[in-house]
Amino acid sequence: MTQTTVSTRAWAEMGLLGIIWGASFLSIKVGLEEIPFVTLVMHRVAWACAILWAYVVIRRLPVPADPRIWGAFLVMGLLNNVIPFSLMAWGQQFIETGLTSIFNAGTAIFGVLVAALVFADERLTLRKGVGVLVAFAGVAVAIGLDSLRQFDIRSLAQLAVIGGTISYAFASAWARKTLKGLTPPVAAAGMLTGAMLILLPAALYVDGMPQWPALPATYAAVAYFAVFGTALAYLLYYRVLAMAGAGNAMLVTLLIPPVAIVLGAVVLGERLAPQAFAGFGLLAIGLLILDGRILRLMRG
Repeated sequence: MTQTTVSTRAWAEMGLLGIIWGASFLSIKVGLEEIPFVTLVMHRVAWACAILWAYVVIRRLPVPADPRIWGAFLVMGLLNNVIPFSLMAWGQQFIETGLTSIFNAGTAIFGVLVAALVFADERLTLRKGVGVLVAFAGVAVAIGLDSLRQFDIRSLAQLAVIGGTISYAFASAWARKTLKGLTPPVAAAGMLTGAMLILLPAALYVDGMPQWPALPATYAAVAYFAVFGTALAYLLYYRVLAMAGAGNAMLVTLLIPPVAIVLGAVVLGERLAPQAFAGFGLLAIGLLILDGRILRLMRG
């Protein structure tokens, strides 16, 4: 059930999560300067996986022994880590940090559509349909007509990032069907383990043996997005989910782009086209319609 009120503490932790994930886009961009994108994603998953398993051991949380659960972890790691992390990291080589975060905010749109296809209790109501259409319009505006008319590597990069958000949507549906009853830290650690089983051989095959980076900024970037942007962020997200409910937790996606846009501008000198901001505005309105918040405000 979606909560309609959010405590001050929940808002504070949602804001913190928005800052952590918003800064992750910058750290990935910095890491890509020296590390190939598949190896970079492997680093992100590997270090976060080790941290989460240490947390599980310290807390003495029960670990599942059923092979079917571990098979589900493998699929979850593919859908929630390998595919989206890789597509977004590849795409971010060719588009701005802030624009990547705007497209990432569209995850909820595809989540609603996939849930409506998979689950009988998640039918697409009129309100959800309107929210999805408005949000889709925002994505289209952010992409821009030029990208549709003149298809190039930048256009492909934008589609790759959107493909990552679609993968997140399928991951959410898969988790609901297969990972019920597990504690969130164990589910996250198992998922990252599944992702590691795919990414380690993939990185060695695609990029070869990892090389030691030369720049201190690269080490800082890897440490940030692995420790804070992945391991800590997962733990914090599940706390927010428990305190605020799924509908309110979705609002975190609206807090991420402003952080990413500002950091991209200040640190990297990025400048987004006006259409990107207009697209984000429409996307935000669509997500608030999906959430039901706009209708509640209109009623009083």
